[in-house]
Amino acid sequence: MTNSNQYRSLLTQDRLGLRLCARLSDATDELPHDVLERLRASRVQAVSQRKVAWRQSAAQVALVGGTSLTFGDGRLGWWGRIGAALPMLALVLGLLAIGVIQNDKRADEIAEIDAALLTDELPPAAYADPGFWQFLKLTTGQNSQ
Repeated sequence: MTNSNQYRSLLTQDRLGLRLCARLSDATDELPHDVLERLRASRVQAVSQRKVAWRQSAAQVALVGGTSLTFGDGRLGWWGRIGAALPMLALVLGLLAIGVIQNDKRADEIAEIDAALLTDELPPAAYADPGFWQFLKLTTGQNSQ
């Protein structure tokens, strides 16, 4: 809320300045050259001070916010770099661990299937025979009745 209030305040000040500038510019045609030069110099000085004030207020707002991604002077120290790299390292290690665990589970499942095939009474070639599948369908249909 305070940022929007400050922004509205700055906008109001800028609009007022533009209106005053337009009013004062209306009568400049009748002024002598030396007065116009002094006014121009004053205007340039006022604008330069306004820009400096704006920069200062932006820096103060950044400091008042309390959270800065640059950690002070803009350079990360060793601890800052380590702190920034640790979450990425944890993520990579976690993904590698998940991959290893899943590969082990797949290998165990395949080993169970191979063991079941090799210890079964039927040879593995019987499972590739289409007639055997028909025989299995018929026998399971009779057993269920």
